[in-house]
Amino acid sequence: MMTTSTLNIAIAQLDFLVGAIEANASRVIETASEARDRLGARLVVFPELTLTGYPPEDLLLRPELDERVEQALARICDEVRGIDLVIGYPRIVGGERFNMAGLIRNGAIAAEYRKMLLPNYSVFDEKRYFEPGDQPCVFDLDGVPVGLTICEDIWASGPAARAAGAGARVLLNLNASPYHRGKAPEREELLEKRAVESGLSIIYVNLVGGQDELVFDGSSFVVDARGGLTQREPAFEEALSLVSIDRSSGQPLPGGVAPRLGMEAAVYAALVLGVRDYVGKNGFKGVVIGLSGGIDSALTLAIAVDALGAGAVEVVMMPSRFTAELSNEAALEQAHTLGVEHSTIPIEPAFNAFLNMLAEKFAGMPNDVTEENIQARCRGIVLMAISNKTGRMLLTTGNKSEMSVGYATLYGDMAGGFAPLKDVPKTLVYQLAEWRNREQAVIPQVVIDRPPSAELRPDQKDTDSLPDYPVLDAILERYIEQDQSEAQIVAAGYDPELVARIARLVDHSEYKRRQAPPGVRITRRAFGRDRRYPITNGF
Repeated sequence: MMTTSTLNIAIAQLDFLVGAIEANASRVIETASEARDRLGARLVVFPELTLTGYPPEDLLLRPELDERVEQALARICDEVRGIDLVIGYPRIVGGERFNMAGLIRNGAIAAEYRKMLLPNYSVFDEKRYFEPGDQPCVFDLDGVPVGLTICEDIWASGPAARAAGAGARVLLNLNASPYHRGKAPEREELLEKRAVESGLSIIYVNLVGGQDELVFDGSSFVVDARGGLTQREPAFEEALSLVSIDRSSGQPLPGGVAPRLGMEAAVYAALVLGVRDYVGKNGFKGVVIGLSGGIDSALTLAIAVDALGAGAVEVVMMPSRFTAELSNEAALEQAHTLGVEHSTIPIEPAFNAFLNMLAEKFAGMPNDVTEENIQARCRGIVLMAISNKTGRMLLTTGNKSEMSVGYATLYGDMAGGFAPLKDVPKTLVYQLAEWRNREQAVIPQVVIDRPPSAELRPDQKDTDSLPDYPVLDAILERYIEQDQSEAQIVAAGYDPELVARIARLVDHSEYKRRQAPPGVRITRRAFGRDRRYPITNGF
């Protein structure tokens, strides 16, 4: 209940499109009006780099961007009245570019804060673009001193301590913090510690939405000066919510606490949001998927339908001489269950044509992986042709375990525009499929239960060339995620020859991964921005 003793601050946990500066400014203006009129907010706080979206990357190096940001700021100042705003934007001051948070009040920028700590690890490259600030920023909001910080600033004690030293009692922290497994509780534990250290109540406002490989989960929250969680916004959803601060104490009053998602629910939500935003923000009409009757394509289809709706998804079944009838039946069953457009286009004519074309060249040579890859490439041609003709983007279906060891075909099953499962290990694929089926049985149980197979030769199973996936994923976790050496992995109890073979496969498959489409990041060490290994190396 709003009283004169209460200060109302709105959290704007929103999805902004990178580079869409004018549209983002319009969204700020609309949201400010809603926060003022519907919520009765005195101030509304937006995420980091609101106007450009995050991460803008080398768009920041274009002089035009700075001009457009200044125009957007002028427009916001001109059009917003009756409520204060804190928004994020880049700005050049004295020839140097800073990651800024600005207070807009009564038609002018009344205060500005320059981000102090610039992350330059994992997916972050901020030192490429920005200079660090070195001064706190505290402003008065109806008698309550409020400090500003931006994202990484809260991961060290210094910036919050400086804000407290400058008299702040409430700290606003603007964020563009991408999701990975376990990130949400890690953030909350950190801010509880920071609040106790600094004696500040903290309002943590995070971006939400998908941006290429990154997904921002929102999950904005509030902690009081004792480190107690008083409010949490939903994960992977936009939200505009009110935080009520007691003026006399500077402490937040209890608010709504959205439930924290379990691991499978959070990962699945990240994949759905990542697909929805990648397809939508890039203007595709929908997606097309090669549906094989295997677990990976089955999970990809479920994610796509949940992200886009059945009407925007088309599946194609492309059996060969090696495809089991069970695979055809399972694929057709799932297509019917989810109500998607589906067709069957056998690849046998194309496969035979290629074999005949190459018969003289391959005379006297035994069949090997070459013939297997031809089949995958026949399927890739069919799917890309449908993608071109319909304007629907092709989703690839490979998972992280396979991509790690090169168990994928360039210009075949790797062909496509986006790879939802690119950062999802095979064992997690099964977990997600079973979790999704608990909500509603959309993946045939036989697909989950049967041994995985690429079905590119008679009676083929993945275990013909790979260890069981629980063993493989455990080794990959250590080698890729934890950067353990082969010796360390062997010391943990794994077979030396197997470890050496897996490490060799990972290292030698870098050239393939460089040519793979982007995909949703859900771990700390996704292939892409997180892991930048040289293709040619003798380490």
